Amino acid sequence: MDLHHHHQPHLTLAKTTSRHHSNEWIFRDVPSDITIEVNAVTFALHKFPLVSRSGRIRKLVSENRDATISRVEFLSLPGGPETFELAAKFCYGNNFEITTSNVAQLCCISDYLEMTEDFSNNNLGSRAEEYLNYVVFQSLELSVEVLHQCENLLPLADELKIVTRCIDTIASKACVEQIASSFSRLEYSSSGRLHMSRQKCESDWWIKDLSILRIDLYQRVITAMKCRGVRPESIGESLMNYAQKELTKKPTGLQKHSVALSGDSNNHERLVVETVVSLLPTEKLVVPLSFLFGLLRSAMMLDCSVACRLDLERRIGSQLDIATLDDLLIPSFRHDSDTLFDVDTVHRILVNFSQQDDSDGDDEDEDGSVFESDGLDSPSETALFKVSKLVDNYLAEIAPDANLKLTKFIAVVESLPAHARTVHDGLYRAIDVYLKSHQGLSELDKKKICKLIDFQKLSPEAGAHAAQNERLPLQSIVQVLYIEQLRLRNALYCSDFTDHYKPQTHQQSWRINSGALSAAMSPKDNYASLRRENRELKLELARLRMRLNDLEKEHVCMKRNMEKSNSRKFMSSFTKKISKFNIFGNSSSRGSTSPSRHSQRTESKITVRTE
Repeated sequence: MDLHHHHQPHLTLAKTTSRHHSNEWIFRDVPSDITIEVNAVTFALHKFPLVSRSGRIRKLVSENRDATISRVEFLSLPGGPETFELAAKFCYGNNFEITTSNVAQLCCISDYLEMTEDFSNNNLGSRAEEYLNYVVFQSLELSVEVLHQCENLLPLADELKIVTRCIDTIASKACVEQIASSFSRLEYSSSGRLHMSRQKCESDWWIKDLSILRIDLYQRVITAMKCRGVRPESIGESLMNYAQKELTKKPTGLQKHSVALSGDSNNHERLVVETVVSLLPTEKLVVPLSFLFGLLRSAMMLDCSVACRLDLERRIGSQLDIATLDDLLIPSFRHDSDTLFDVDTVHRILVNFSQQDDSDGDDEDEDGSVFESDGLDSPSETALFKVSKLVDNYLAEIAPDANLKLTKFIAVVESLPAHARTVHDGLYRAIDVYLKSHQGLSELDKKKICKLIDFQKLSPEAGAHAAQNERLPLQSIVQVLYIEQLRLRNALYCSDFTDHYKPQTHQQSWRINSGALSAAMSPKDNYASLRRENRELKLELARLRMRLNDLEKEHVCMKRNMEKSNSRKFMSSFTKKISKFNIFGNSSSRGSTSPSRHSQRTESKITVRTE
């Protein structure tokens, strides 16, 4: 916007530079009668054009009329000499353009010099305010630029409501653009239903623009956006972009020397990390987990507040199931730590995860009846299984550290509940690596760490390795050998039983689990499956035991009949007795498929005895 003033058309404004590098604005034909100094820069001017527009200068001149004031010094003038030069041009009627780079400064200096409508119509204050209302506040991008200019004008720019109005404009227009973008993505499917298309939203172009703001103003903008209802994903992306820019930029030239002397860089980066963490949305997955781990590493390195670090640990713990091993390998930044990795931080993250898992299961029955469910895996159980594998890999990675204390190692293992590990191969491998790297452990410590392993949950390969592992205490080796013996005997028994007996076609089949639980099933479903198989196995064994008892009784009767009758009568009696039991479920009668009376009586006995 150009400012044109035509009162005094015969006067032109010129600038000359003195030997002292001071600026003097003079009439071409009239000598100056007042000198104004702004931050060591002097301006040789005239009282008449200044007092006609500035109430502050008018008061100074009128109050010192008798002393004929000729010099005025302004300390902390908003905008400095450059902005005062524009204000002086306005008083002299010279043209210049109001832009986003100077409108905030003009608003502030017009307030400071009292260049308002009370002293002159269409004064500088009203012209700058008009530009704000009709140009700046109509655009999100221009509002960001003006807000950036306000950083050096605080607190006056805040008192004049320039900052607040810029922030409100940015937040409201960002929200409106997202709503408009959502409506533009609505389309009808082939079935006639209205749905949102999957094309990427391009309405968040302002994310990079916000990165030019200072951290305090940026915080106020993001807070206003949250209140306005801007999408959490957009806020998260903006926070990532801002943190990346502020934490990776490096000072150049003289800044390096000043940073090295004052340490201001660390203070600024600490403030950025703490502010970004406080602004993170509460929703999960709005920022990548790797970004949270990066913030945590920065918070530890910059010695951020305890609340900041605990907040990050809690957020990470709530979605630990998607973490990787590299994420957990956090270097130790403390000087008093003798371990390579920060085990304490990982332990607290695991505790947060376990507490979350416990809270998710508060609604379940305490008697464990939930394990009887035949439904699909719950998200918490699936996450628990993933985290258990991740922790076992983490333990194997940190185990070779000679300075890793046994108490810390055991604390990480016990941070997960007992049912989290369906297979203990990974835990056994980690403990074996620890024993190999800490050969000076006492027998008591070896027994303590080996108690963490459930040898019944080892695979046959891991069990075979453990049976020959000389690093394990003798008690553990004996336990492994005993379990392997039981496993071998059960396998032989199952093989022999399968070869000689087959279940009836109309009865429910049963099987003995091999002991290697499916990794795809949750611990609850595995437990429920094992309980069902045990019930079926007990019922089938009870039936076989009753039939075996009846066979023994019939065998005694047959011996007695052999002594009393000839072989033909004996064979006839033997055939009749055998046909009554029908062990293999194949009826020899062609006339009827219903069981005999004796078979019905036998079944009723089994039912009574097994209940």
